[in-house]
Amino acid sequence: QVQLVESGGGLVQPGGSLRLSCAASGSIFSINDMGWYRQAPGKERDLVAVITSGGSENYADSVQGRFTISRDNAENTVYLQMNSLKPEDTAVYYCNAEVRTIARVIIDCWGQGTQVTVSS
Repeated sequence: QVQLVESGGGLVQPGGSLRLSCAASGSIFSINDMGWYRQAPGKERDLVAVITSGGSENYADSVQGRFTISRDNAENTVYLQMNSLKPEDTAVYYCNAEVRTIARVIIDCWGQGTQVTVSS
């Protein structure tokens, strides 16, 4: 019914930048919160940043001041601008969205994940 497709991951040197994108498509009536999570090998999936439909942002302490989340409601797309990247930011990054479908059912949707590797 609803798909989230991420793009923008890759390999970057410490101190570098990357921009992740996630586009939602399908039977969408509206989208509430959109966010990014990450999971490093052997660790749990953790929240990185979340943005409400009204534009309020919240960040994990570890990325505050370095990462910026934004969204384009008209395009059902969320972005994550990542600056001053550190090796400890290496993880698979997942997009998440709370979607109200055309049938007015609220579902929690996940993207397939995109690898971000920070290494020299």
